[in-house]
Parts: sequence; structure tokens; C-alpha cells
Amino acid sequence: MRIGELARVTGCTPRALRHYEEQGLIASARAANGYREYDDATVTRVRNIRHLLGAGLTLDDVRVFLPCLDGDVAAAPPSPAGLRVGRERLAVLDARIAAQLAVRDRLAAALRDAAATLASGDNPPPASSPAPRPPRASSTTGSTSAAL
Repeated sequence: MRIGELARVTGCTPRALRHYEEQGLIASARAANGYREYDDATVTRVRNIRHLLGAGLTLDDVRVFLPCLDGDVAAAPPSPAGLRVGRERLAVLDARIAAQLAVRDRLAAALRDAAATLASGDNPPPASSPAPRPPRASSTTGSTSAAL
């Protein structure tokens, strides 16, 4: 089958399929006209890749599952390598969530402090001051200014 049909059957985009191929997760043969041709087993492989990605793994993580991608990954018994990869990915996600929560807490505290200052009348904004600009996006560990 050609890439468009594989995309349609798997719910994947042709671009993603080309990326999976570049990453060595799927393979195709080339027709005389240069079109990619995939065998029927590629459908199962792509569905398994998408299942693993949907579970939160990355394409690098999926490589550990290469020997299993042609079977039923969801129903297969877990392997030690698969469990290790899953635990490592979960630890990364937990660390990212913790960092985001810390940023959120700093922002909430800064907003509470700013609202308290405004309510107390200690530092009212000048009548002609422009509206504050939203902060620029920064890394998850960036600090938030106490003086919003």
C-alpha cells in the first residue's frame, strides 16, 4: 500500500509516517515511480508506535520496543526493558510537572503580593500608566518577579 492509504488506515499523517521511516521504526520499498510502498504488517507496527506515543513515550523510547512492534504491544506481557523505559519516562514527566507547579506557585504568590499591595494603597499605580505587558514565555524554571 502507498503512504496515503497507510495514513488513512492508521489515522496517521503521511508526514509522521515519513518521520517514523527516517527514525528507522518502519520501512518501505520503492516502486518504479519512486513512491513508497508498505506491506500490510506496517499497519500493526504504526498502530503500536502510536499506542506507545499515546502512552507518553517518545520515539527514542519506542526504539526499545522494536522487537515487539509487529505483535500486539498492548496485550503482550511487560518486559524488563519496557518497564524500565516506562519508569524513566514517568520520572521525567513527574520532574516536569514539579517544575511547572513551582513556577505556578511563584506566580500565584507574586499575584497575591501585588493584589495585597494594591488593596492596601501602599503603591497605587499612576493614573496614566500603560497597561502591563504580559510576560514573555520562558523556561519552566524561570523566576517570576515579585513586583508584577
